[in-house]
Amino acid sequence: MRVSTAGCLFGLLCLLAPAASVAADRDFLTSDGVRLHYTETGQGHTIVLVPGWTMPAWIWDAQITDFARRFRVIAFDPRAQGDSETAPSGYDATRRGEDIAELVQRLGPDPVLLVGWSLGVLDVLAYVHAHGDARIAGLVLVDNSVGEEPAPAPSRHHRPARPPASREARMRLFVSSMFARPRPPAYLDRLTTACLRTPQGAAAALLNYDEPRSFWKEAVYATARPVLYLVTPRFAGQAENLRLHDPLAESVVLRGVGHAMFVDDPGRFDALVADFIRRRVWR
Repeated sequence: MRVSTAGCLFGLLCLLAPAASVAADRDFLTSDGVRLHYTETGQGHTIVLVPGWTMPAWIWDAQITDFARRFRVIAFDPRAQGDSETAPSGYDATRRGEDIAELVQRLGPDPVLLVGWSLGVLDVLAYVHAHGDARIAGLVLVDNSVGEEPAPAPSRHHRPARPPASREARMRLFVSSMFARPRPPAYLDRLTTACLRTPQGAAAALLNYDEPRSFWKEAVYATARPVLYLVTPRFAGQAENLRLHDPLAESVVLRGVGHAMFVDDPGRFDALVADFIRRRVWR
């Protein structure tokens, strides 16, 4: 049988090309007896992705695919979100920060890069406030207040001026408001269904963290690890003040994207995070 040179070259390239990483589902039991879920993809230094209010871990799908080519990527479902268990309690910043601490402990001794988005920013900072930065290599904080000045104006995402009557309609409006660029209807339906998994009482509790703004600011300024603060123009003032006052922090204001900036423009978002990692985290 005759085999062409081109065919041999093609076969060699297929053998040398990195295989696509397959996400593995993992679970662990918290100290208060709640089963929490995460996915694990790739190998290398560990990146932990923490989503926002009611959101599932899979909202980070583009980042999981991209970063898993070089890193071990952990996409976390906080309690009552995604595939994690709904608990009768624990929807406060202290317990949510403890959930992250117990996840990080489970992942092994090496420091991790924590990436928190929206409510996930507060959950990550609650972890830092309680446990310090010994187990982290850096922080990426995405589009929420970090307690700097000026205080942000009320968000339209959670409390629209004229909310629809049904919870499903309100959640659908909330989900669609996170994007500046149109998303396929099937995607919005799937995401809305996932968000509705969080019971109404738990969802309401998550919007009522009662820590003062200084709590979050103290956590950011206490860490000796590098910080990347990626925000939409709503938080531009805080981003500038953090950049000016914290020599370990850098900030970028992204325009033309919505609150879920990493979905609207994953290429730009991932490039910024990858550059930060290369320069400041794992050189």
